[in-house]
Amino acid sequence: MTQGSASIEINRDPATVFAAIADVTRMGEWSPECTSGRWVADATGPAVGAKFEGDNRLMMAGMALKKWTTTSEVTACVPGELFEFVAEEYTTWRYEFEPAGTGTKVTESYEYATQSGGQKFMYDTVMRRPASMVTGMKKTLERIKRAIESQ
Repeated sequence: MTQGSASIEINRDPATVFAAIADVTRMGEWSPECTSGRWVADATGPAVGAKFEGDNRLMMAGMALKKWTTTSEVTACVPGELFEFVAEEYTTWRYEFEPAGTGTKVTESYEYATQSGGQKFMYDTVMRRPASMVTGMKKTLERIKRAIESQ
């Protein structure tokens, strides 16, 4: 498995932080890769089984190398504690929330089955995708922190 994670402390309670992150329609405000999100079918908010789409773009040297839309399904949803979804039945994304001092420690992580052969070489060595995903998570969490703490 290929995995990565990033954490940050946000000076707000776990319920507030969870509500912001589990509102997938806001992810485009924070993520350097996901540009927008929307609930699909009859989903109107976070709940196990709810599906949403996310529009994404992969940038390198200021150029968009790839644009794509994913469909994800919420696989765990415990307000103030855990928000998890699987994108395209392939990558699991997880946000864990735990009290920390006067705020919340948020840990964002991903996990997917490691590729092999030429695809692994391109993804891991040439594009450095696992490292760029961690860098993206750090940027996302920093932007979420600024947005939530400024409210």
